[in-house]
Amino acid sequence: QVQLVESGGGLVQPGGSLRLSCAASGITFSTYYMSWYRQGPGKERELVARISPTTGTTNYADSVKGRFTISRDNAKTTVYLQMNSLNLDDTAVYYCHARFLWGVKDYWGQGTQVTVSS
Repeated sequence: QVQLVESGGGLVQPGGSLRLSCAASGITFSTYYMSWYRQGPGKERELVARISPTTGTTNYADSVKGRFTISRDNAKTTVYLQMNSLNLDDTAVYYCHARFLWGVKDYWGQGTQVTVSS
């Protein structure tokens, strides 16, 4: 059974930081692209950041470049999202996503709420 379990969300003031974690089980973690998506109030789900399985190549949405950092620990089967300089527009439910390197299999976590508010 595949599970992606996010943690680390919460309420933070503008300018603050949070670190999200996503612990994966039931997959061969080192063969999956890992991504963070988010869906804000009244908005469509969007890709925030992605990291490749072996080279660690990363991609970011323009809106978070320079503020967010995605990383992964294949030994711990966990992907992280360090979020700095948070602003009101970062308020969203953040979802962890896994996509198989050589196929179409993919999985979603249940999401974790991030609220940026003063």
